[in-house]
This record gives sequence, structure tokens and C-alpha cells, in this order.
Amino acid sequence: MRQPDPATTHSPMPPSGLFVTTMHNTTLLHHLVQSSAERTPDAPALVFGQESLDYAHLHGQITAFASGLISLGLARGERVAVYLDKRIETVAAFFGTSAAGGVFVPVNPILKAEQVGYILQDCNVRVLVTSPERFATLADTLVHCHDLRHVVLTGATEPLPSLSGASVHGWSALCDAAAATGHRVIDTDMAAILYTSGSTGRPKGVVLSHRNMVTGAKSVAEYFENRADDTLLSALPLSFDAGFSQLTTAFHVGARVVLLNYLMPRDVLKALAKERVTGLTAVPPLWIQLAALDWPDGIAEHLRYIANTGGRMPLETLTTLRKKLPQTRPYLMYGLTEAFRATYLPPEQVDIRPDAIGKAIPTADVFVLREDGTPAAPNEPGELVQRGALVAMGYWNDPDKTAERFKPLPAHAPGREAGLVLPETAVFSGDTVRMDEEGYLYFIGRRDEMIKTSGYRVSPTEVEEILYATQLVGECVAFGVPHDTLGQAIAVIATPPANGTFDMVAILAECRARMPAYMMPSRLQVREGPLPRNPNGKIDRKLLSGEEIERMAGSPTAP
Repeated sequence: MRQPDPATTHSPMPPSGLFVTTMHNTTLLHHLVQSSAERTPDAPALVFGQESLDYAHLHGQITAFASGLISLGLARGERVAVYLDKRIETVAAFFGTSAAGGVFVPVNPILKAEQVGYILQDCNVRVLVTSPERFATLADTLVHCHDLRHVVLTGATEPLPSLSGASVHGWSALCDAAAATGHRVIDTDMAAILYTSGSTGRPKGVVLSHRNMVTGAKSVAEYFENRADDTLLSALPLSFDAGFSQLTTAFHVGARVVLLNYLMPRDVLKALAKERVTGLTAVPPLWIQLAALDWPDGIAEHLRYIANTGGRMPLETLTTLRKKLPQTRPYLMYGLTEAFRATYLPPEQVDIRPDAIGKAIPTADVFVLREDGTPAAPNEPGELVQRGALVAMGYWNDPDKTAERFKPLPAHAPGREAGLVLPETAVFSGDTVRMDEEGYLYFIGRRDEMIKTSGYRVSPTEVEEILYATQLVGECVAFGVPHDTLGQAIAVIATPPANGTFDMVAILAECRARMPAYMMPSRLQVREGPLPRNPNGKIDRKLLSGEEIERMAGSPTAP
């Protein structure tokens, strides 16, 4: 195995006083790596390009970064944002923040400066880890992040850039700090904040505890039957709960993870073959693209399972993949960031009920409730509700939204006995499902106006806010329309600006500059205003989306 450059390698084991654990009592997130480093220090843990780290060296990088954060004065529970693509430093920063007693915030690397700035300000980020190239794109944004005190740059060379109000550090210099013990934390303390879009407004920060993340790792490893000789391909963004789960699941059992920043779907196939990957989790748009490709010979010999998340995989796609991979076990999953994952369909049930989302994953309890909180009858539509150790801690600094989604479990709900006095918080998904007589769940639809595209959840109002900020539209409304590969495409209906004309080229150029690619409208239609209103005086998104979907159904090639 190729080891890292000795000049940048730090002690593989923790300094005296740092955490000691075993696989069976891992309670904090960084214990997952610590435990595997103690059991099998020489086992391969992480691969990125030509670099490969065993568990001892990965743990050494994690503890070195943790010591560096302590040397900066990071307090218990303070936030450390990581704005990087997948690389060794990204993983070390996540788990090193945990070991220091801080809270890490993964920032999707495809986000633009405005979205990054919002996240940094919203959760009062104290330390930002990024690259010199990304730091340059954030220069105008970071001056408004008043809680930011330190920036850590990977691969930085002297002289380091300056930033008003904050100190800038090179990664290697920071990791050379004297060994230090992290703050004492327990399993119910915050570990991470993952940002996810809601149906209205800006993204919300889902607060996850160590207990949430460690329990999730153990649960997924149980039903995937993960083991130490597995190799998992990290193809999803690490800012996604399912993407980050590829790390935690593998580290829990001492398996190997291959980090991949792919440009084309064929890059995924090449990585599967080269690294002899045994498990791959992806979202429907990627599966659709992969199913259309010719697969290299031999992948089926080692790819033990595939898993789908982030939306329903089309049956035709699943059928095509299974023909290419006759011995590979397919897992169909459903979940939400607010509770990690909720259900999975065992591979042996795929032929029997391919349209089901399965049953509750280990350590979770999932059921269907009516509006009044009573259990729904078999096959009666109701809201999917989840309880247990995977339920998140709520939304960061947003009591109203938290109260909407995280509610006390009704006294007559399953698992709730009348003699229990203290309330139990459950997550109410906002999704309408039904449960058959055998306990299998089936997805019916969303209750809110979220757009689910390319595996991302996109807030229509966030799209609208960006369009309004261009000052190139008068009124606008965004919504999702059915799309064969994306799940939903983003459609926008807009009016010309007051006393102006509608410049389609200029608007699209502004969108490309201000939006990540997944948020770009696929359909942009201009209408003379004003747009229709509902009884509350708001633009009638439901009416307009219904009209557009009907128009598309009548004319499949409608622009």
C-alpha cells in the first residue's frame, strides 16, 4: 500500500489522554476510526487518487488536525465548516473536528459563494477549511462572516493570503501543533450540521448528534452486511447524509473507502473496476446514466451490492442494472436528512414488490399516522413518522421550522405507552405513504412543494429569491415538473421587469453565475403579468405548476 509523504505524516496513534475505545462501545463519531485503528492499524482505510492511508495513518491525521483546532482555541461545540471536494484532508477535517469536541459543517463543493456565505453566517462558523482556489472565490463573502476567526488552507504555500478579522493558516503548519486532548463530549452532543433545502426560504441546518451518526453507521452496516474486506465507492457528495454514510459505515467495520470526484458517469464505472468495489450507493439520475452504459467485464464478480437513495429508481433502470449485475444484491432505500434513513427493501423482496420502500431499518421505528395522530389502517394513506435514535436534534436556530417537523409523539402512537410521562420527539416526514397488511411501506407523494431533482432537494422559493436578486424579472414562480432522468426538472414562469423587457440570455447567464448546476431552471417561460394569486394573495404556485404539467402531458416536446 502506498503511504503518505513522511513529511506530512503525523503520529498514527493518539496522544496520551485521547479517546480509547473498541468497536463494541463506539459512542462518538471519531471512535469509528479510532476503534479500527486499534484493531487493524495496517488495514487500508481511505484511497484518493494515488494516495492510500491505512487506519493508523488516517487516525494520525485526524488527531493531528484535532490538536491543531485546540491550539486555535476552538471551544466545545463551535462550528468548523469544510468547503472542499473529496480528498484526504476533507475526511480528516470532519473526524478531527469531532475529536476536538467541535461541530463540523460539510459545505457542498458545488455551491457558489452566496450559498456558502449564508451557511457560514447561519451557524456562526468559527473555522473554515478550504483550498486556496476556493478561498479566492469567497473573498468578498467572508468579510461578512463576522463569527469567522480562522481559515485553514490545504496545500497552501507562503505567503498566505490575508483576511480582515480572521487568521489564515496552512494545513501542514496547523497539524504540526503540539498534541492536545479534545473537549469532553457525550453521545447526545452535537457532532455535525448538514444543510438541506426546505419548501420555503433558505436551506435549513439539520443538527445531528454523535448518537445519530454512530447509530446510523451501525444500522446501515447491519442490513448491508458490511465487513472489513469491503471496498465502498464514495460517489455521492459528503454533504449528503447518504454520502457521508459511506465513510461512517466503512469505518465502523474497518472497510476501505475510495473517494471519487467524478465528471462523467463512465468515471464511476472505471473506479468500480479499478478498485474492485464491493458496494455502491447512488441516486436515481446517476443510476439511469450508468444503466445506459456498457459496463467493463468483471465488475459483477466483485460488486456485492448496489443501493438507491434520494428518490425512486425507475423500474426499467433497476431491471437493466440487474441484467448487467445478476449476482449483485439491490437495496432500495428511503430516508430524510432529519432522521438519516427510514426504510429499506430487502433484495429478496425486489421482485415481489418493486414499488415498495420497504420496512424500517434497524434501530428505527416507522409507522403511518392520520391527521389526528392515530395509526392509519392497512393501505390507508397517512404521514410517515419516525422515532428512535436516528431522529435529529432539530434545525439550527429555527424554532418554528423545528416545531413543524419535530413533534411530540402522540400518546396513542405505536411504541408509546400511557404510563410514560416525559414526551418523546419524533420526526414527521411530510410524506404521504401507505402500509400494506405485511408492514411494507409505499410512497405516495410529498405534502410540501419541495423539488426533488438529481437527488437534491431544492426550495422553490430559494430559486425565486435568486431570480429576483437579478432584477431581470418582475414576478416569478418556480416548481418541479416530471423528468425521466432527473426525477423532477425545475421550471420557472416569470414576467418581464417593470418598464423593461425579458432578456432570456441575460437571465440564464445570471443563473449560471449565482446557482449551483442542480438548481438551474430547465424550463423558463415568460408571461405577461401579473401572475395568478391564491386566496391568501400569494402567487398560485399550485395552479401554475398544474397548468404547466398538463401542457407538457399534451405536448411532450413543449419548451
